Amino acid sequence: MSTPITASMVNELRKRTGRPMMECKSVLVEAEGDMSKAVDILRIRNKGVGDKRAMNETAEGRMGISVDAASSVGGIVELRCESAPVAKSDQFIALALEIAKHIVAKNPASVEELLAQEIAPGATVTDRIQEAIGLLRENMKVQRFQRLSGGVFGEYIHHDGSLGVLVQAKGAANAAVLKDLCMHIAAIQPSPAAITREEVDPTIIAKEKEIAKAKAEATGKPAQIAEKIAEGQMKTWFAENVLLEQPFIKDQEKNVGQIVKDAGLEVTKFVRYKVGEIPA
Repeated sequence: MSTPITASMVNELRKRTGRPMMECKSVLVEAEGDMSKAVDILRIRNKGVGDKRAMNETAEGRMGISVDAASSVGGIVELRCESAPVAKSDQFIALALEIAKHIVAKNPASVEELLAQEIAPGATVTDRIQEAIGLLRENMKVQRFQRLSGGVFGEYIHHDGSLGVLVQAKGAANAAVLKDLCMHIAAIQPSPAAITREEVDPTIIAKEKEIAKAKAEATGKPAQIAEKIAEGQMKTWFAENVLLEQPFIKDQEKNVGQIVKDAGLEVTKFVRYKVGEIPA
C-alpha cells in the first residue's frame, strides 16, 4: 500500500527542488510517497529538459562572487543562461552565488572538475544546474571562474549582474577602499591591462614608444622637443592602461596608486569579468 501524500511532504519536496507544488504532488504520487525516489524522478526530468536545450545559445548570464575573509580566499564565476529575465531571477542569482561559494571552499582546477564535484549530499554542481534548468526552462553553463588565495579582497557586481570585479590585495582590510577600487576597474574602459607598468609586456611598451616617437617627429619640432612630446604621450598611455597610474574615478586629482597607498594596501591581482566578452 502506498504512503499517503501529505501537504508537509509536498512542501518538503518543493523546498528541496524548487519545483511547482502540483508537480511535486504528482511526482510523490508516482513515487508512492518515497521522497528520495521523487527527487530522482525530478532529476531525470530536469536532465531531459537540459538535454533538449543543450544546443541553445547562452548569451546572457551573471557573475557570482564569494569571499571567505577568515580563510583569505575569494572566487568569481561567470554563469550563463539564455535570456536577461532569467539572469535576473532570484533562482539564477542564488545558483551563481552557491557555485561561487563552492569554488572558494573546494578549489576546483577546471570547469570540468567543478561540474563533477559534490555541492550538496548526493548532488553535484551539474545536478544543481540541471535542477535550475528544469525550473527555469533555459540552457545554463559555467563559462569560467577564478579563485584567488591570500590577502584581503574587494568585490563588486554591477546591478544587472553582467559585470563583476574581484580585487586581491596585501595590507589591512579596508572594505570601502577595496569596493571603490572594484567599482573603478568596472567603470574604466578599456579594462586596465596591468597593475603596474612593470607587468606590461616589454614588446608592447617598445611598440607604443615607437608610435609615440613617430607622431612627435611628424610634428616637425626639433628633436629635443619631439622627445619630450613622445614622453608625454607615453605617460598618457600608461595612465590609460596601467591600473595604479590611472586617475581615480572618484577623485581625478589622485591616481589609483595614491589611493591604495594611503589606505595601506598593495594590489596584487584583479579579475574583471563581463558576460559575453572574449577573454584576451
